[in-house]
Amino acid sequence: MTTQNNSEGGSVLAPWRVYAPQHDTELLIRALDREHLSAGAAVLDMGTGAGALALAAARRGAHVTAVDRTYRAVLATRLNARLARLPVEVLHGDLFGPVAGRRFDLVVSNPPYVPAPGAVPRRHRAAVAWDAGVDGRLLLDRICRRVHTSLVPGGVLLLVHSALCGIAPTLAALARSGLEARVTDRRLVPFGPVLRSRGAWLRERGLVDADEDKEELVIIRAERTR
Repeated sequence: MTTQNNSEGGSVLAPWRVYAPQHDTELLIRALDREHLSAGAAVLDMGTGAGALALAAARRGAHVTAVDRTYRAVLATRLNARLARLPVEVLHGDLFGPVAGRRFDLVVSNPPYVPAPGAVPRRHRAAVAWDAGVDGRLLLDRICRRVHTSLVPGGVLLLVHSALCGIAPTLAALARSGLEARVTDRRLVPFGPVLRSRGAWLRERGLVDADEDKEELVIIRAERTR
């Protein structure tokens, strides 16, 4: 069990095999801070992990629903919400499944996006929190295709992922869904243990240069205008 601080001054407990807040979480929380949230705004945190984003939205008075496909993450988020004394609805399930038919003012998501060789890990493996197929887009493409159905008119998606997955495909997929999308934030961060361990494979695929040791994280903001 690890304790991670976030930029809102709070902390979350992240048990083993639950994604703990990292650079991407911090970047997404800062983007969330810039969004106007009216009192009681409906917010969906999809792929909540330990719940850092859900708690950040709840601290601003939003009605927050958090979803994750692993029971460990669901339990961790429920525990963190209770410890923070914040009301968060936490549901178990795959992406939009648990909230089918509901609409939100804001959807935030830090999904698995790391390109990975081999099969997608089973849900009981820690890598399920970051591995997302050979191009890293296993969940990203599903989110881009369906998120418009979960947003109210004027609703916003805030999505973080690595440039290794391709930024242009995300923007194009969101545009096809009728959303106006753009990159609002970029940050270079050192490779973590996972990317360092598969450096040779990433170079073989042409995703990184021989001397490259940093990845670019991006925040994409997409608005449903109709």
